[in-house]
Amino acid sequence: MKLFNKIILSLVIVSSIYAIFLIVSDLAIVYTSLINFKLEFLPVIFILISISWFVLFLQWHLLLKNSGIFIPIRTSFSIYVSSFALGLIPGKMGDFIKAKILKDKFSVPISQTSGIIISEWFYTAIGLITLSMIGIFVFELGAYIGIVFGLLLVMLFALTKSDKLLDKIVRFSSKIKFASNFAKSLSDSFETVKNSTKAKIGVQASCLSITYWLIEACTVYLIMTALNVPEIKILEIIPMYSSAIILGFISFLPLGMGVVEGSFSGFLNYYGLNLSIAITTVIIIRLFTRFYPVLIGFIALKKNMSSIIEN
Repeated sequence: MKLFNKIILSLVIVSSIYAIFLIVSDLAIVYTSLINFKLEFLPVIFILISISWFVLFLQWHLLLKNSGIFIPIRTSFSIYVSSFALGLIPGKMGDFIKAKILKDKFSVPISQTSGIIISEWFYTAIGLITLSMIGIFVFELGAYIGIVFGLLLVMLFALTKSDKLLDKIVRFSSKIKFASNFAKSLSDSFETVKNSTKAKIGVQASCLSITYWLIEACTVYLIMTALNVPEIKILEIIPMYSSAIILGFISFLPLGMGVVEGSFSGFLNYYGLNLSIAITTVIIIRLFTRFYPVLIGFIALKKNMSSIIEN
């Protein structure tokens, strides 16, 4: 019930934010954009979005395998897609539904899979930073965002590799009454993160993350083309979009809501696109790239939860 309430609250917040954006925008422009959308682009857009899911799933599958967790491919994919449904929960906490389902269906310890999920966040950051750095040639602000976020990521990565820090955190947690029960799980999670960020798996997962974000940036470019947005080169879209997602990522808001839309609209406006058109374009992009996956995620989540209840 608490989870349901959080989802409802998130939907209300999301609807309010989009309503504000649409009020700021020109409703006539919104209507014109929608009726002039080139429908012949729809199949390619949906195919690219679907391909990007398989790229991320392959990363998830490799990380599970690296930790000695072997789940049937179809079931594992369904579990992975289920997490899309809870993207509306702040702080990416919805990702942990994968750990919960794996525990309920296959008795995999949450302490182990939660470490894999944290590792996924690292690789998400690596992919976004890499693509934003393209901006050093075409979108200078993107390069600055990538550098700052990259330095923060390096610091966090170094901390996860520190056995002394891990020991201090675990010992400190064990002294706190409500956290003492989780001290061992915390230690196991840190070990999984360390194991999931070693050289070989690190290179594989990083390449898959870069590929995913590159596909999504290309999808964004196609959506803009379908909307007849005045031409902005794809090499400019890639760092712009990646930088906006980075800002949304560090906001810990559900789907980076408001931050991604505001920053990406601002970037497009800086490149000469009318602000109302930019806002409308970004909202339509987000409906395709974020809310379509949320819908599919709910279908997969319902299937998995029904299976757990039956068992």
